[in-house]
Amino acid sequence: MKPGSMHNPVSPQPSRKTTPPTPGNPSPRGKLTGNQGSPFSDESKVIPFDKAKVLLQDSSDPSIHPPLNGAELQEPLAQLEALAHPEVSPERGFLPVLKNRAFLTLWSGQVFSQLADKVYLVLMIALIASRFQQDDQPISGWVSSTMIASTIPAILFGSIAGVYVDRWSKKGVLVATNLLRGLLVFSLPVMLWAVKDWAPWGETPVGFALMLVITFLVSTLTQFFAPAEQSVMPLLVEKENLLSANSLYTTTMMASVIIGFAVGEPLLALADQLFSGLGVMDLGKELVVGGGYAIAGLLLLLLKTGEVPVDKTIERPHVFADIKDGLNYLGKQAHVRAALIQLVILFSVFAALSVLAVRLAEVMPEIKSSQFGFLLAAGGLGMAMGATLLGNFGQRISNNRLALYGSTGVAAALSALAFTYTHFWPSFGCLALVGFFAAAIGIPMQTTIQQETPEDMRGKVFGLQNNAVNIALSLPLVLAGIGESALGLKVVFLCLSAIVLAGAALTWYITRNAIPQTDV
Repeated sequence: MKPGSMHNPVSPQPSRKTTPPTPGNPSPRGKLTGNQGSPFSDESKVIPFDKAKVLLQDSSDPSIHPPLNGAELQEPLAQLEALAHPEVSPERGFLPVLKNRAFLTLWSGQVFSQLADKVYLVLMIALIASRFQQDDQPISGWVSSTMIASTIPAILFGSIAGVYVDRWSKKGVLVATNLLRGLLVFSLPVMLWAVKDWAPWGETPVGFALMLVITFLVSTLTQFFAPAEQSVMPLLVEKENLLSANSLYTTTMMASVIIGFAVGEPLLALADQLFSGLGVMDLGKELVVGGGYAIAGLLLLLLKTGEVPVDKTIERPHVFADIKDGLNYLGKQAHVRAALIQLVILFSVFAALSVLAVRLAEVMPEIKSSQFGFLLAAGGLGMAMGATLLGNFGQRISNNRLALYGSTGVAAALSALAFTYTHFWPSFGCLALVGFFAAAIGIPMQTTIQQETPEDMRGKVFGLQNNAVNIALSLPLVLAGIGESALGLKVVFLCLSAIVLAGAALTWYITRNAIPQTDV
């Protein structure tokens, strides 16, 4: 025996380094994870399955390796699992969402509830015109009072409603809010008939005051419905499919806006004709709106959420303490806070555009000022197209990057609108692009909040979101008109573009070193 052979025994098997890997055997770890040998190092990247398959066949070819970029590493554990078991890789796009029966139940309820929400305003305007407006009197004052009655609950109760959603059964909230809204609408013609001969309260007819009260109550119930709807979504849909689910929801919402305002009036008139032919009192309009809420509530009775019942023996903190917990959570979670900021800015821009659309139509020779709805429909159409595209292909890009692309696109479209606003078709195209790129902001940011907020905090966070968004929808209604009068449309559009870019820069700064929370 040679000296030193005890320390350097000859292996009966050939060295791993001198034998190239055979097809079907895994390559050494360093080949799959880059130079550092760790799948989570800054310079490594999870390799797509098709490239990994070639790599397994011939690991000796260094050209197989793609450029290593740690910033592109998305959900490494899930991707490594998909690499190891390609046959169980999740489906993408709308198909897995549409196969989900629980989601389809929730979505069906949303369709009827959203349509009822949009046609409700048309119903109020129809009742005002037929019962309270005088021939020589403008309707704007009556409608403004109705809008105020609808907006106040959103500002007062948005956060509080979210706290109670965390304490109650989310399915129970979804069902009860729809059925109660339907009951309120059904009761409206009976109450108007009962007080038709009552003396006015000052200059306000009693019937109109009752309409304002019912509008206030319907809007209050909506504040509970909204956070419950957003909170239950992650319970029904797998995390990787939330973007598609939110895209489908956004498409439905935009369609309900267009359909509700476009066909609401003829639909209510047709309902009145049908029921008057049956000899029933004038309540066809109320049956359409109330029936929409009622159908939504009955459909949601079939919903199986799988939520864990709240332990009622545990003492719960006070409402305002819960709201404080939600604010503290937003302060700690940079990605959720940044997403909320992006949503607030986005809704502020859309609220401003809804006011400026009237002035836009007024300066365009191609249309009348009363046809400003065509301009608003352009934004809705663009958002629906963007949501459809995101639902099918958006999972390939990170949520933050989608929002960055969307912010850049919205800012560019608003800047172009500043120089083309006097012509209809260029403006129509710019507004459609605003809606298209807005989908790339709103849908990924809503998905981020759902993905990164734990179940016991969702009601609080979505309640705060609902409150912030409603404030964001209210303030521009005043500021946009004042700004247009003082500065002109061109400057206002450029200012809106700058605000969108500033919001994108702010959210990038907030999240630049933050690690997403994945334990949802």
